[in-house]
Amino acid sequence: MNRDLRRPAVVALGALARGDDWRDRADAGHGLAAFAEMPEAVEPLLALVLDPHDTFVTRRTAESLLRRKDRAGLAIVASALAVADDNHADWIHTAVVDVFGFFWADLAQALRLCEEMTGDADDDVARGARRLHESLAAIDPVLRPA
Repeated sequence: MNRDLRRPAVVALGALARGDDWRDRADAGHGLAAFAEMPEAVEPLLALVLDPHDTFVTRRTAESLLRRKDRAGLAIVASALAVADDNHADWIHTAVVDVFGFFWADLAQALRLCEEMTGDADDDVARGARRLHESLAAIDPVLRPA
């Protein structure tokens, strides 16, 4: 991975994330999710998941992060969920169900990662991981092992 080439993309998407148009912010959240493992992407992604102006931005960003199906994406969603108001939490939950409601293997992996993150040194990640784990545990996926 070439961090020197990736950094300008994160900077440009971060600028788009601060725009006035909800479509720009939603696109920025979708694009920035690909860079969630980079420390400089975390703050703008958190801000987008908790977008104060449009919950479509919340849902689009959360879904994009969750579709990574890795610790980086789940940790950002968990951090946001730890401080989210009820409205944002509902839209995050909708994204969780959309992403993890189909395949048991994906759901099982996300549950395992959330269990690990409940012991995270960052209180927001740990608290949000517990909340995210509860959301995931309530899902009955469409495709289960035979």
